[in-house]
Amino acid sequence: VQLQASGGGLVQAGDSLRLSCVASGRTFERYAVAWFRQAPGKEREFVAVVTGNGRNTDNSDSVQGRFTIFRDNAKNTVFLQMNSLNPEDTAVYYCAAGNRFTVVAAHYDYWGQGTLVTVSS
Repeated sequence: VQLQASGGGLVQAGDSLRLSCVASGRTFERYAVAWFRQAPGKEREFVAVVTGNGRNTDNSDSVQGRFTIFRDNAKNTVFLQMNSLNPEDTAVYYCAAGNRFTVVAAHYDYWGQGTLVTVSS
């Protein structure tokens, strides 16, 4: 599985942004897909995850109520809708796919290249 993340950019605090993660391959629906992010000087952190069928999701406390993860398996795409962005959300965002519905980055086998989100105050 190859993943391509896109949709990042420069926005102002309070704005919204939607990230996309497009996957190659015919078995995309078998994989849980998660978003992680890494801010400058910080470790990579979990953001949100969705099961292969899209029925179950989980997200970190820091984005609860602001970010929503969902997928369209017909388009081999997972989305991260980000609302009410603040400067603390500034990071490179990565999508990852794996066989486990987990918040642990090491459990994911496939990673996209990352897309930069910058939120100005």
